[in-house]
Amino acid sequence: MVLELNMERVRQNVQRADTEDLLDRATVYRDGMEPAALELIDAELRARGIGDAEIAAHRERRAGTLFAPDGLALKCTECARPAVAQRWGWQRLWGKIPIFPRRMRYCEEHLALRRPVTSSG
Repeated sequence: MVLELNMERVRQNVQRADTEDLLDRATVYRDGMEPAALELIDAELRARGIGDAEIAAHRERRAGTLFAPDGLALKCTECARPAVAQRWGWQRLWGKIPIFPRRMRYCEEHLALRRPVTSSG
């Protein structure tokens, strides 16, 4: 079964997305995206005044992204941003009851929340 791409729905999604999300799609998630969707994303970034230099800078900032063996970028377990680290964590039932340990992936923001806080004094 092949799913048909609903371009109007994709267009609305792209227009509502924040710029960082679009930059992620145009860089680290690019290989897993439909060419028609990428055309809309690239056009939206240009309409927002984002040029090649800003896209290249974003790609450089995301250089630590983790990739699956198939070459696609991995997403954070907590959100849609690119994962930069894996840690052991608990699969939880209803978000509360730990069921079993598993590898979790984290973006920079969620990884910072997982790091132990150290005091300097």
